[in-house]
Amino acid sequence: MTKPPNPQRRSQKSRDAILTAALELCGEEGYGRMTIEGIAARAGVSKKTIYRWWPSKGAVVLEALHEAADTVAPHPDTGDFAADMRTQMATVIRFLSPPSHAPLAGLVADALRDPELAEQMRERLVRPRIEAFGQRMRRAQEQGQLHPDADLDVALDLFYGPLYHRLVLHLGLPEPAYLDTLIEHVIRALDPGHGRT
Repeated sequence: MTKPPNPQRRSQKSRDAILTAALELCGEEGYGRMTIEGIAARAGVSKKTIYRWWPSKGAVVLEALHEAADTVAPHPDTGDFAADMRTQMATVIRFLSPPSHAPLAGLVADALRDPELAEQMRERLVRPRIEAFGQRMRRAQEQGQLHPDADLDVALDLFYGPLYHRLVLHLGLPEPAYLDTLIEHVIRALDPGHGRT
C-alpha cells in the first residue's frame, strides 16, 4: 500500500518554490511590478498558500533575502583581520549586485512606508548581521588586530556605509582596489597606532 504524501515535505517544497520565485521575479520585473499573483503563478501555488505564510510580498522577499544572506556572507576568521574583512565585504558586494540588488532595494523602499515591515527587516535581516559583525570585531580586538577601545558601532558604519551609499546613489559598487583602500583606511582610523614601531 502506498504511503500518503507527507504534508510537511510538500509545504517545505512549496515554501522554497515561493521564495525562489519571488527573487527571480524581482530580478526580472523589479520589485514594484512584482505581485503576489505573479509569485504564486511562478511557484505553482495558490495565492491563498502564500497569504497563509506571509502578509505581503515584502514579507516574502524579506524571508528570501534573510535565507540568502545566511548562506552568502559569513565572517571568516583566519587570523588576518584585513583579509577576512576583504573576503566578507567582497561577498556582500556580490550579494548587492544584480540581480540580488533589486529585491533589497525594493524591500528598503517598501519599508520606508511600512513601519511593521521596517521592524521585521531590522530584526530578521539587519540585527543578526550586526551581531555577527560585532563578534568578529571583538575577536580582532582580543587578537590585538584592532584597538581594544575601537567603537564597534562606528566601525560598522565605516566599513559598510560606503557600500550602501554607493548602492543607493547609483555610484557603482566598489571595485577590488577601492575595497582594499577602504578597508585599509577604516582599520587605520579605528586603530591609529596599528603598524607603528
